[in-house]
Amino acid sequence: MVKKTILVCALLFILPNVVRADDADIANLYAKYGITGALIITSLDGRVEYSYNEERLAQRYLPASTFKIPNTLIALEEGTVSGESAVIKWDGKDKGWVKWNKDQTLGSAFTLSCVWCYQEFAEKIGNDTYLKHLNALNYGNQKTGNNVTTFWLEGELKISAVEQIDFLRKVYLEQLPFDEKHIRLLKKLMIVEKTPAYLLRAKTGWAIRITKQHGWYVGYVEAKGKAWFFANNIEINSRQDSRFRKRLVMEALKVKGLI
Repeated sequence: MVKKTILVCALLFILPNVVRADDADIANLYAKYGITGALIITSLDGRVEYSYNEERLAQRYLPASTFKIPNTLIALEEGTVSGESAVIKWDGKDKGWVKWNKDQTLGSAFTLSCVWCYQEFAEKIGNDTYLKHLNALNYGNQKTGNNVTTFWLEGELKISAVEQIDFLRKVYLEQLPFDEKHIRLLKKLMIVEKTPAYLLRAKTGWAIRITKQHGWYVGYVEAKGKAWFFANNIEINSRQDSRFRKRLVMEALKVKGLI
């Protein structure tokens, strides 16, 4: 495993800058649904890549709930939450969604994208600690802002689709400055689908608190003995658009014969 990791790291290091051209199959999917967005799908070593809308892929956006991927690791590493089954007590106040209005666990908080749970974590973690971890992870622009409980939702933290891919590779390879058991728990929490054909780990995101809303679907799929990493960022102009975060990724993976 160590030799494999070293080899992959070496390959990633020597890869030249990629000049991306729109993949026609993926471009047709976005045109079909009338969605403005950008998608990148890439192999582990980065030598095979399918992409659409290079300009948007390089642009940084609020990570919204995709930040729950690193945020979960930070909360575990700092001892803010003890594990998957640790209880997060609901205060009895309406949190805006019936499924959030009850006690949660880390497992349910991640799956349900429970905003108030992670905001409680953030209050305990603190801004200085976040800045330390963002720097160590080289995550996006590494900024928080004035409110430690909202910086990933409507604050200053921004990340591009390409940077999302870079981070996800490190998650997959377990090459992050965190305890191995915390990374493996995160990977368990990220499982969305497990079929005979593929294993999908991913997280949605929706920057709903800003005027020009956008959505994310980021993660990786293991199929046919390979891992494929993806990051989809789209404009969300209506609630119905949110379903295309995942749909466009899954259809693109299928049309390219990856799953």
